[in-house]
Amino acid sequence: MTRRVLRTFVVSALLAAISGLPAGAAVPPPRLHYDFSTLPNGLKVILSEDHSSPIIHLGVYYHVGSKNERPGRTGFAHLFEHLMFKGSKNVGAEEHTSVIASAGGQSNAYTTDDETVFWQTFPAQYLPMVSWLEADRMASLRVEKDNFTNEREVVKEERRMRVDNQPYGRLNELIYDQTFTTHPYKHPTIGSMADLEAASVDDVREFYNTFYVPENATLVIVGDFETAQAKAIVEQYFGRVPKAQRPVPRDLPKEPAQTQEKRVTLQQPWPLQAVVVAYHIAYDGHPDSYPLHIASKVLSDGQSSRIYQKLVYEQQLAVTAFGGANLVEDPNLFYAVAIVQPGQSPEAAIAALIGELDQLKAGGITERELQRAKNQFARDYILGRESNQQKALQLAHAVVIHNDISTADGEFEIFQGITAADVKRVAEIYFTEANRTVITIMPASRADAGGGR
Repeated sequence: MTRRVLRTFVVSALLAAISGLPAGAAVPPPRLHYDFSTLPNGLKVILSEDHSSPIIHLGVYYHVGSKNERPGRTGFAHLFEHLMFKGSKNVGAEEHTSVIASAGGQSNAYTTDDETVFWQTFPAQYLPMVSWLEADRMASLRVEKDNFTNEREVVKEERRMRVDNQPYGRLNELIYDQTFTTHPYKHPTIGSMADLEAASVDDVREFYNTFYVPENATLVIVGDFETAQAKAIVEQYFGRVPKAQRPVPRDLPKEPAQTQEKRVTLQQPWPLQAVVVAYHIAYDGHPDSYPLHIASKVLSDGQSSRIYQKLVYEQQLAVTAFGGANLVEDPNLFYAVAIVQPGQSPEAAIAALIGELDQLKAGGITERELQRAKNQFARDYILGRESNQQKALQLAHAVVIHNDISTADGEFEIFQGITAADVKRVAEIYFTEANRTVITIMPASRADAGGGR
């Protein structure tokens, strides 16, 4: 039996066992084995040996995302995702990617509200080389005017393609612009055209010097290595990166509690009407976040969810309906969206969305819905540990977002212990009229809508 077939068999057997057990009795997957330490310069290091294949995944997780940008200078974290490939003291522009590829590896990066991540997966013997590459650009990135100007244009074009020129491409930023007043989650990760245009190379250098420092980074290495040897390599290359000259700022403005319902009507050059019902919720790792996750699966996860079944199949008010709980580092949103069926009214779609959320408050969820959501979580949790990259992601998330590496394993038991009463309780707390924002988005010509933000 091959390793892949054996793994599939084991996962299938475990899921079958989970399905036949009462709530809270699911068998957890094997715990992750890791070595967690911090270098003198502040860099957090997680090493996890896995000798199942001669492959290593190395990721650097910088604890900086779009929420760390100040008003008028949005889009910097995403811009740095591009600039970090434009060369350092010892590596030329785009050479980092080409060197990894020439060794038979893959590399990429991504930016979120809370973090910026640079990763590579490669044959195990290249760990020293890849460590040197990442340490070099952490210590000596070249932020030059020409590179900055060119990449700013690339990001602006990316915004046009992914946001401004896509039907419903601005939906997410419209939701957050209307629901947040103070916290920087209000602005999108990709930034606005005006802010990108106003940025200077000095602004960008200051952002780099502030946030792309060892004490604001977590290095995760998972794969085929000996821990003692990997430690020596990490200390040799990353240990030389200078310590930050000042503390990383964490003084983000807090979003004030919403005290009354907000309703707003907007116009966008979209083919069909859209409606949104949104509520402020807790942050990832808060005790309420786990039953909120279950509520999200029951209400809005896929075509079998309550909202999709009600609005699309039963009442035929919407051509599609979706949403969910956005559980991230700071308190965020649960929102539900319906794209209104031609001939139907947005008011009817809004009433149906609110009705499903109110029904969760009044009647909760069934034990069958609860167990199904737990089974889905167990499936995702188990399958989410198949690759070195997925293991690295879980370990990094525990450290960067939760500031507690034990949550990489501990959340499985928490989810299995959630009850239907827990789900009803959080619905009663968060799905209230005073905490609700209702957005109606009507079709309009591009000129009437005002174009991109």
